[in-house]
Amino acid sequence: MGWIIAIIVGGIAGWLASKLMNRDASMGVVLNVIVGCIGSVLGNLLLGPLLGVGGSVQEFSLSGLLIAIVGAVVLLAIVNLIQRGRVR
Repeated sequence: MGWIIAIIVGGIAGWLASKLMNRDASMGVVLNVIVGCIGSVLGNLLLGPLLGVGGSVQEFSLSGLLIAIVGAVVLLAIVNLIQRGRVR
């Protein structure tokens, strides 16, 4: 059950991050889920210890979703830098 929650939260985080970074037109559902899941891991590694919160795969939490969104936005910013040489 934890993997299903992780995929759903990853999809929501990836979709919101793509909306924030104006990349929604170039991304599909699968890429939203991938970016959200990788962004969640990135956010938990970078922001989790800094803020003193950690996202759990077993249960949904608002702090875990926010960390996943921030991680996905950072990941999309890095992808933008690599692809275009600037953050848009």
